[in-house]
Amino acid sequence: MLIERTALRARLALALGRSRAVVLLGPRQAGKTTLARGLVAPHSGRYFDLEDPTVEAQFAAPMSVLRDLRGLVVIDEVQHAPDLFKVLRVLIDRDDAPAKFLLLGSASPSLLRQTSESLAERIEVIEIGGLTLDEVGADRQGLLWWRGGHPPSFTAQSDAASRQWRRDFMRTVAERDLRQLGINVAVPAILRFWAMLAHFHGQTWNAADPARSLGVNESTVRRYLDWLTQLYMVRQLQLLFKDGQRIGVEFKRMDAPRLTPSMRIAIQDLRLERLYVVYPGTRRYAIAERVEAVPLAALLPPA
Repeated sequence: MLIERTALRARLALALGRSRAVVLLGPRQAGKTTLARGLVAPHSGRYFDLEDPTVEAQFAAPMSVLRDLRGLVVIDEVQHAPDLFKVLRVLIDRDDAPAKFLLLGSASPSLLRQTSESLAERIEVIEIGGLTLDEVGADRQGLLWWRGGHPPSFTAQSDAASRQWRRDFMRTVAERDLRQLGINVAVPAILRFWAMLAHFHGQTWNAADPARSLGVNESTVRRYLDWLTQLYMVRQLQLLFKDGQRIGVEFKRMDAPRLTPSMRIAIQDLRLERLYVVYPGTRRYAIAERVEAVPLAALLPPA
């Protein structure tokens, strides 16, 4: 199935219209390359994939590769060339500015730090995730919940094929991507930790339990969490503030959510003004004082 990411394409086009350089950040296989190839053909001479050994060798001298190019230039997996940002600063600051640059990356904190240090006020950053509900449609929310938002997983021919893709993807991240970031950790350990995180999904993070289960100390577990966060495999959510109010959001995959002891504790301990319980139903209703059930489809932007 073809998923048209109209809003994301429009946002990217707007950013490229007003900035000389745009960084598109997000997890591997989230659709960044597909978006970029819709703007610049891979064999145009203006598209560079830094995971290609030939291209990587070319970028030993990036100025000679990039200085005469015109139009939009795409550099994929840009985190593999940290020294490139100083060169881009020179190219972007040229008076004639014959080229614009779209940089794709799948590792967040270090890459953002490099761009902010070298290209401050010269670059726009767009962070994307997988497919969203407004992109796939409310009628497919069950499929999105079951398969996740990575396009190859969501669009797989069967649930079994989707499940196998996810297993292979996780192993690739553990075996290759972490090592490319200079992180040397046993693959079975990081995969076990990743599986444990699924059981902590939607809960307050506490490093003690997974540390005991893995037989390591809490600081090691925190490093594991930060590494997966850096690769956009895990998202750490903070408390939500809206109009000065402290808001809680809980997601329940059930037909009719009810007030639970954990909700009461969250309201009291976190001093929440409101708690919204998002569920896959169709009716919006009050569960208790300051607690409201909200259909997932109601979070979609207006058509």
